Amino acid sequence: MSITRAQIVDEARSWIGTRYRHQASVKGAGCDCLGLIRGVWRNLVGEEPEPMRAYAPDWAEATGEETLAGVGFRHLVSVDADSYSPGDVLLFRWRAGFVAKHAAIVSDDVRMIHAHDGASVCEVAIAPWWRRRIAYVFAFPGVSD
Repeated sequence: MSITRAQIVDEARSWIGTRYRHQASVKGAGCDCLGLIRGVWRNLVGEEPEPMRAYAPDWAEATGEETLAGVGFRHLVSVDADSYSPGDVLLFRWRAGFVAKHAAIVSDDVRMIHAHDGASVCEVAIAPWWRRRIAYVFAFPGVSD
């Protein structure tokens, strides 16, 4: 199956306005940052590649493991962190030494789409604050352009 970067961005943008809900992944009803990525995957790639286990808001701090990055390495295509493109998935660390626990989809050279606690899915600038926190970059499988 082949998908384009434009399709990924269009699908992610269709989630804008979806309220933040921890562990959810339902367009228009609620999602968290991972739920946005899962929803885009389902709508463009197909069935989710592995079952989703429940996770607490402090899962990263509690385990200290790169769980989110591990899922990326299993099901996405690793990309050099300095050369992301529209449609790529960014994973962020809140602080140096912390595990990556936030995800977004690049929408163009300077913006991304993400869900964060207390707000709805939105498109924002990849400002220097965000760029400094990029830990991993992945592409969806089967991207044709």
